[in-house]
Amino acid sequence: MAHYLGTPSRSHLWWTSAHNAYGLDEAKKLHKRLLSGPTVDIYVGPERKHWSLHRNLLCHHSSYFETEFQGHEVPKGSNGKAEENKLELPDDDPRGFELLVKWLYQGQLEDCADLTEEKKYDYAVACHKLYMLCDKFDMIRLKNLAMDQYRRGLNEAELVPDADEINEIYRLSPANSPFRRLMTKIAARQIMDPEVDKDAETYRGCFEDNTDFAVDMVNAIRYMSGGMLFDDPTHRDECSYHDHSDGNSCQVKGKAKAMVNGKGTSPSSTSPDLLLRTALIV
Repeated sequence: MAHYLGTPSRSHLWWTSAHNAYGLDEAKKLHKRLLSGPTVDIYVGPERKHWSLHRNLLCHHSSYFETEFQGHEVPKGSNGKAEENKLELPDDDPRGFELLVKWLYQGQLEDCADLTEEKKYDYAVACHKLYMLCDKFDMIRLKNLAMDQYRRGLNEAELVPDADEINEIYRLSPANSPFRRLMTKIAARQIMDPEVDKDAETYRGCFEDNTDFAVDMVNAIRYMSGGMLFDDPTHRDECSYHDHSDGNSCQVKGKAKAMVNGKGTSPSSTSPDLLLRTALIV
């Protein structure tokens, strides 16, 4: 059941860190400086959604932007000349970038608990897009916050990604990514939940498209089961491993003994032929 997690703490405010490090007066000066100077035009996604942002603010929070706008790897325009105040991000998602801008200028992300039920899952999806941007921009603090907000959004919405979404998120995440661990744990829990009508077949596409998914899922099941040891498959429960294609089932046990290496064992079937062979042996 989803639960209320409260309003964002002040630890979500990036300028709180500056306040703690420099004192209130210095933090105010820093904030004023970051919101001054030239702006840069950033175009995100295939539809080129546009933002005009302060260059000092971007460079303060990300070495990626610092490198881009210091002239080392500045993207070039159509005329082949470097454009120091323009950046194209055609492969990134505007939903995630919008959250990044909100964090830069407001110092925090909104709490999904304040959203309607319909918007909580959409907010979680946007937080995943934000996470991918932060991974690219080397913004670790915000990346961790995006992960927290993604998980909280799912929890509040009481929804998890379906198999196709898990497949895409896993495929787009690098090896050893926390999002890969999260996706395999979500899938493993769905498979193990007796109240959910899902099994491994549900995630066949994940297995086929991602060679590591099966290994990660098995490890997730082992981890989440607490190392619980399953029943020994070589002991008892003989009927589970018998061929019943002839229509007979293993309903009678202990009424006759078959000889296996000189030892008595329960017959695997109650068919007349088997009972006759057993009687002849005994």
